Amino acid sequence: MRLLLDTHVAIWWDAGMPMAPSAIEAIRDADEVFVSAASAWEVEIKTALGKIRSDRSVAVLCADSGFVELPVRMQHTDALRALEPLHRDPFDRLLVAQAMQEQLVLVTRDDIITRYPVATLRA
Repeated sequence: MRLLLDTHVAIWWDAGMPMAPSAIEAIRDADEVFVSAASAWEVEIKTALGKIRSDRSVAVLCADSGFVELPVRMQHTDALRALEPLHRDPFDRLLVAQAMQEQLVLVTRDDIITRYPVATLRA
């Protein structure tokens, strides 16, 4: 299985926060686990705004966890055009588009994301 972690899931994984046992098992057993470059950008923006606290960069988190960086490509942004405006968060919409384009299962606890036609796994 190939997974894409929602930003909050990557943060929770790094912090050892509780998640659904099925999500933990899937992350541990996955063929590949991706974290989007968009998530790194989101964390830095929200850290600078004081909305979250992040002691480590997403790049370090990925390196330490064996996760793979998923760059944002033009095909991902083009795919945004086809998405209904269900989610107002542009980072989440981009993660949905990336998961769809790359045929990844998106690990999330965001109920709005599950309304899109994308494979998800509840964190």
